[in-house]
Amino acid sequence: MDKRQQQLQQLQAHLQQLGEQFAQRLQQELPELAGKARQLQQADDVESQQHLLSSLRDQLHKLAGSAGTFGFNGLGQQARELEQQAEQWLDSLQQKQQRLQDFIHGLERLAEQPQLIEPEAAPAGTSARLASLASTTCARVIYILEDESSIGENIRLTLNTFGYKAEHFSRIEALDAAIAKHLPDALIIDVNLPEENQTGLDYAAALNQRLEEPLPLLVLTTQNDFATQLQAVRAGAQGFFTKPLDITKLENRLERCFAQQNGEPYRVMIVDDDRDLASRYSLVLRGADMLVETLQNPEQILAAMASFNPEVLLLDINMPNYGGPELAQIIRFNDDWLRVPIIYLSAETAITRQMGALVKAGDDFITKPISDNSLITTVFARAQRARLLSNALSRDSLTGLLKHADIKEQVALEQERGLRSGKSASVVMLDIDHFKQVNDNYGHVVGDSVIRALANLLRQRLRRIDSLGRYGGEEFLAVLPDCSAAQAERIVDEIRQQFSAICFSAGDREFNVTLSAGIAGAPDLTASELMEQADRALYQAKHSGRNQVRLAE
Repeated sequence: MDKRQQQLQQLQAHLQQLGEQFAQRLQQELPELAGKARQLQQADDVESQQHLLSSLRDQLHKLAGSAGTFGFNGLGQQARELEQQAEQWLDSLQQKQQRLQDFIHGLERLAEQPQLIEPEAAPAGTSARLASLASTTCARVIYILEDESSIGENIRLTLNTFGYKAEHFSRIEALDAAIAKHLPDALIIDVNLPEENQTGLDYAAALNQRLEEPLPLLVLTTQNDFATQLQAVRAGAQGFFTKPLDITKLENRLERCFAQQNGEPYRVMIVDDDRDLASRYSLVLRGADMLVETLQNPEQILAAMASFNPEVLLLDINMPNYGGPELAQIIRFNDDWLRVPIIYLSAETAITRQMGALVKAGDDFITKPISDNSLITTVFARAQRARLLSNALSRDSLTGLLKHADIKEQVALEQERGLRSGKSASVVMLDIDHFKQVNDNYGHVVGDSVIRALANLLRQRLRRIDSLGRYGGEEFLAVLPDCSAAQAERIVDEIRQQFSAICFSAGDREFNVTLSAGIAGAPDLTASELMEQADRALYQAKHSGRNQVRLAE
């Protein structure tokens, strides 16, 4: 049995345990409801009836949402019907006594039907769905189908400079033979292939149909019309580029495809006062390889969000003393969290009330009970879109690295985390040597390729927990958590040597470029002081001959 199957078995065991705990909870909660029903029957004034009905309605609302989630579908349906009756009585306590009596009898019958607290079978396919959303790949082999040799070779050489392993094919037959031996990680295909019996898009569509998982596909063409773009979408294209080709933009999109596949797990926060329900949601989402944090006390939400930095927030609408839309509006006071999608959780089925909640800072609405598959799909789709948007806003368009303000913020966050854990972080300032001469001698397009190549090399050599940003122009800033200055020096010096070995080309001319770096790392310094020290060390490296790495003194 492989590790993934073991994880799925453990998940199912945990879910079953939660269901058993919920069934035990029902044995106490249903008699409590019946007791309140008897109190309601004995209440002889409108104020007491209103208070009891309000309490019963809230408890039934919660039960209607949670029971179905744990597999008690019949109980959940009856609770929802009784909740609606309670709502009607709250709207008009002057209606006929018989309707109130029917409602009371319905509550009492809940405690008298043991079959309702026998969980129904879970929907088929849950385990398969949990396993299907976490496939990743790490290699970056790119196959290029381009009948114009000069264009294809230019793309190949440029992508190889950026750190990919690219191969160029002029004919479909040669590409097909290569794919039969080894699947690439992405395809770049020209639409127009005059020497072939089919277009590049026809070939790509047929290829992806016979593969178990479609390959990321980028399309090149001279036709920028709607029909061609529509055909590209139907073939599974994730990028569409017209000639003359901007290779930097093409590589940017390629990197985005890989980042989407290999990115960190999505971070999801659940705010729900029902601990059992929140635990179940958490287990299901963690089973789909998401990082999940649950919160029962809404008053802690600001501190929890600042600490966890969620990409999606699941927020219960009805909690004691607080409404979900009220919390959502508090969250939206902070501009840093405007990008975080808020998904309301509720057993509320009235469309007008759902819409009323959504206009108050919400983005989506999940009606309880929700199946495991639907929960995973809804959260995954929202998280994926939120990360793409966040990256687009916080990333430098040329390199795909964090922008100036965002990387400075990461330095502060990692230094604060290091102070709490006692593990220091190192800050690295890097600068391309004599970069102005590169632009003057070879042009800004080539200069951009040099910057992009260094960005890719840094991204490949540094760890996933490290943060990397373009500080400005040809200067980069990196922060390496739990890494001493001496360790950082060894890593950065290896990168320096590798970068100096890259051969860049501009027409028929070839050249090499070097970099200089300064490193600082001390747990007792502020983020600003660390960056200042790293900058001074970089200055010393520049004025000591360049092409070297210096530690802050």
